[in-house]
Amino acid sequence: MSLLTREEVEKYIKLMEILPAGSPDIEKIRQLLKADKIERCRDGFLPFVNHMWSAFIPGRHHKIMADAFERVASGELKRLIINMPPRHTKSEFASYLFPAWFLGKFPEKKIIQTAHTAELATGFGRKVRNLVNTPDYQEVFKTKLSTDSKAAGRWNTHAGGDYFAIGVGGAVTGKGADVLIIDDPHSEQEAMQGNPEVYDRVYEWYSSGPRQRLQPGGAIIIVMTRWSKRDLTGQILNNSLKREGDEWEVIEFPALLPSGNPLWEEFWSKRELEAIKAEIPVSKWEAQYQQNPTSEEGAIIKREMWKIWEHEQSPYCEYIIQSWDTAFEKNSRADYSACTTWGVFYKTNADGREVPNVILLDAFKERMEFPELKRKAFDMYREWNPDSLIIEKKAAGAPLIYELRQIGIPLQEYTPNKGSDKIARVNAISDLFASGFVWCPDTRWAEEVMEECASFPNGDHDDLVDSTSQALLRFRQGGFIRLDSDEPDEPMFKRKTAYY
Repeated sequence: MSLLTREEVEKYIKLMEILPAGSPDIEKIRQLLKADKIERCRDGFLPFVNHMWSAFIPGRHHKIMADAFERVASGELKRLIINMPPRHTKSEFASYLFPAWFLGKFPEKKIIQTAHTAELATGFGRKVRNLVNTPDYQEVFKTKLSTDSKAAGRWNTHAGGDYFAIGVGGAVTGKGADVLIIDDPHSEQEAMQGNPEVYDRVYEWYSSGPRQRLQPGGAIIIVMTRWSKRDLTGQILNNSLKREGDEWEVIEFPALLPSGNPLWEEFWSKRELEAIKAEIPVSKWEAQYQQNPTSEEGAIIKREMWKIWEHEQSPYCEYIIQSWDTAFEKNSRADYSACTTWGVFYKTNADGREVPNVILLDAFKERMEFPELKRKAFDMYREWNPDSLIIEKKAAGAPLIYELRQIGIPLQEYTPNKGSDKIARVNAISDLFASGFVWCPDTRWAEEVMEECASFPNGDHDDLVDSTSQALLRFRQGGFIRLDSDEPDEPMFKRKTAYY
């Protein structure tokens, strides 16, 4: 039957309200509306979800997922990756409701369902099997289980289709798939090992096992939380690009959107997500919740190069420098304006000599309009009273330099030499880190600086990196931080500054 329009549905509902009680037309309208609803469930994944899951709370990402799943079912989309944060209905959609809907439409098709453990995959199979047997499902689809379908993870339909559940590492010999669903192939326990080989093993299993079980014209759906650049998503996309293999559609859902609003604000409040962000390491937040894993492969400044200052009180510093890297304007796609504050202090080395070290005292980054940027720069200058304030003369930096000078704040313009790109500047300070001269406190904001440095030059943002390289280059050029390989140059005058 053809679907009713929204106006027709509303018209029939209003008509039922004005018809006299007991009118035979009321039952006819009910049956018509019910038939329309069932037809919508057959045609559309989201109506099916709403019909089967009474407690479902829809969000903007569910519409995007539903559209992608419908294109998979129609044969339009063959390779789909969805990266999304925990507790955003990833498995309920991909491993429970989609297989049930797909086998309802195509009871002769074959599904292979995988998860990081066989127990979890079998649990999905049990839920799908039980749903197929419910009256609500049978009202929509006529798909039935074959009489010998007893196992939760291995069962067949009356039309010859089958469902096969397997954990990562399991054998799939003798099985074929019209749709291969891979749901979170990496476990938290594996990720905590910090060994990249755990990701390599999963990719090897995928490429030598399930990938080869795909039927002609079959589709692959991967839904997962990101863990590393080397996780299954990362390796599939990297190898596909290198070898000109399958073309994938990738959908990424960050828990907090660039606007700062929650992805699923109907369920997750911004306050709750900000609390999680504050409690877990930056690397985990960026990977698992923002789908932006960082990698130290190719990193110039690695995390372990930083020395952690474990005392609650910062050391007394001989000289303080504040460094600004500014952006053009405030919008969701713009770069951040970033400021780092650094201090030189003297520390006894293994030879008993007092040698200069440098410590990160403060860090800040935000998207701001110019008036707000000007106020923030003034406030941070007043808070730290740095011996040197350095602002790169680019983007909003040029007018900021002018405005701060107008109100009497002494500062230095920073203009990189021609041919001195970002990577060259970071390379120029990397030996300071490698030599163990750079310190930071054990705080959240310092961890964000370390994380951004560790992801450079492959990360999405490098504003804190630019501010860091700008400040440390100035220190080296002034003669505070010196390596044996440095050429002698004129030292800066040092003055003792009380700053806390």
